[in-house]
Amino acid sequence: MPEFDRLTTLLHRFQLTVTSVVDGRIALALVANAEGTPARILFSPTGLITQGEEQIVFAAALEWDKGGNPLFQALPDMVECDIISDPDAQALITLICHEADARRCGSVSVLNRLCEVLVVRILRQLMQQGEAETGLLAGLSDPRLSRAIVSMHDRPEKLWTVEDLAQVAGLSLSRFSELFVEVVGESPMAYLRRWRLILARQDLVGGDRVAAVARRYGYGSAEGFSRAFRRHYGETPIQMRKENAT
Repeated sequence: MPEFDRLTTLLHRFQLTVTSVVDGRIALALVANAEGTPARILFSPTGLITQGEEQIVFAAALEWDKGGNPLFQALPDMVECDIISDPDAQALITLICHEADARRCGSVSVLNRLCEVLVVRILRQLMQQGEAETGLLAGLSDPRLSRAIVSMHDRPEKLWTVEDLAQVAGLSLSRFSELFVEVVGESPMAYLRRWRLILARQDLVGGDRVAAVARRYGYGSAEGFSRAFRRHYGETPIQMRKENAT
């Protein structure tokens, strides 16, 4: 694994589910050219793809935002990838189409995994291209900021300071703070607080106790954690637990 893996923690914390669809909200579509060869991938996280005149050989719905995934919220509304000259993508898409057409036992599970690989390839391309101007995707696209962001993602329990994160990024404190706000759209500490609360909410929904969650994410007391949680979500951790227990 690379020292700073920008996607693994996000994929672990937020389950990506891709389901083949015939109509409805399409998030992932494989489009063929005039010869019937898959030539383009359309990716719309919010499901804006519509059945038009183009020949869509495979369409799927996508669920990856449950729990407040910050990367999902930072993705562009529509992405188009030309794959006609990409043999690896062509091989993957051929396998997806064959699996979808054959409908053998276990095909739903296989398709989900194959499409997850395809989405990861799209995310890698987006980060490599660095087309996002602001937000988490833009931060992960920056080789300096991404090191600090991944450190926060991977070790949310650590009592990070801005100085620590600037050192990880290899930048001076002032330059790091300025660049982070400019690229990500919020301060490093604001992003870290938001990330911890997202994870805390997941843990509470999973049944963890409030005091344990507070300690896990660096809060000095359950009361302080509850106040921060309520400011962010509009309800207390106990209310959140009760709602998800019913």
